[in-house]
Amino acid sequence: MKYDIFFSISQTPVDGHMPNEAVMFDNFFHQVEAADALGYGTAWIAESHLSSEVQKGNSKPVIPHWEGEVGLNVDWLQLSSRIFHRTKRIETGAAIMNILCNGGPVAAAERVASFLALHGLDPEEKRRINCGFAAGRFDFMNRAYGIGPRNELEEVAWGALKGQVFRAASTIFCQLLRGDIVNSDQIAPIVLERPHFRKEEDWLRARDMAGTDRIEIPKFFVFENLKIVPQEFRRDLLQLVVGSHDPRVQEWVNTIAPVHVFNLSITRPDVIDDTHRRLTAAFHPDGGPWKREHMPRTTFVFINEQPGLSPEQRRKAAGEEARAALGNYWKALQGTIDPAKIEKAATNALIGDAEQIASQMRERFHADDRLMLWFDFFNHDNARVVSNMEAFMTKVKPLMEA
Repeated sequence: MKYDIFFSISQTPVDGHMPNEAVMFDNFFHQVEAADALGYGTAWIAESHLSSEVQKGNSKPVIPHWEGEVGLNVDWLQLSSRIFHRTKRIETGAAIMNILCNGGPVAAAERVASFLALHGLDPEEKRRINCGFAAGRFDFMNRAYGIGPRNELEEVAWGALKGQVFRAASTIFCQLLRGDIVNSDQIAPIVLERPHFRKEEDWLRARDMAGTDRIEIPKFFVFENLKIVPQEFRRDLLQLVVGSHDPRVQEWVNTIAPVHVFNLSITRPDVIDDTHRRLTAAFHPDGGPWKREHMPRTTFVFINEQPGLSPEQRRKAAGEEARAALGNYWKALQGTIDPAKIEKAATNALIGDAEQIASQMRERFHADDRLMLWFDFFNHDNARVVSNMEAFMTKVKPLMEA
């Protein structure tokens, strides 16, 4: 197995007090330096935009019960520059860059190219950036940049339409980074049909409004020929990773370039197996054969190796910590604590002492998997997070290699 690490940089209350932003970033850099020293492969960094606290007062808040900010990092490339300066081995990854907001796919591609041109000035540089890209989880961020329903029909169809807008954006983004000259006439028109809709009632309503079974949608991105600069950046230092579970999108972007797949912690095993099966055939040939490590798997880690406790006490403490963190998470996102969802999330997390976690890993993961381990989940205790990171690499990893 290979071990990466995930950083959320979420700002949530601690004992009723909100941690200072500067302290949050100081803790992050302390943790990423520790991850580098411990041998983690990639630091995946959550990226978010605009205040989730302020949007709670909007007419349609998407996370009305979240206390604090869902994320403080708005530019993983700037963080990557600082990380590379402060570390020796670790790579960085976007988890995930939203290519619909903040200027759209053209601006996103140009930012990546500019970063790589500077990052690659040293001919000895080998560390890649793993550019996870997606449509963004929270629509209030996209709407602020003009990406959202433009009329009543699109409002009704948005659940299906957003995925098609992302496919168009992904095409533009990947082709520009490949070095192509691109114009919007080259991008396939958006046509919505029944398979694009998850809910029958949404499809029927949209179809009735459009008066057709084949709903044509005007393009969101309209432009003449363009090519990004710089043009001669180090493409060998870039790995694209698509943040979509839509098989059609995963396979489509791989007709353009070798694109890995970002995976969530609660994805069903059958979906994971199907993704590996499909990408074995569909992965772009320039990337070589498809490997399981091309789909890093996010998982929560609640490890307790605190001295002075018995194995039973450690496992109990880890379980209590996991239930509290996962309960707060679901409450923040939904406003209610759903025991069934907490239990489901817990079964996808690694919880216990080193031996228990190693046992869970053997049961749930393939020997060739790549894990994206999440230690700072609702945990602002910097010393404890670093201690947990160290406990995993010094106690769990040896058990997995034995």
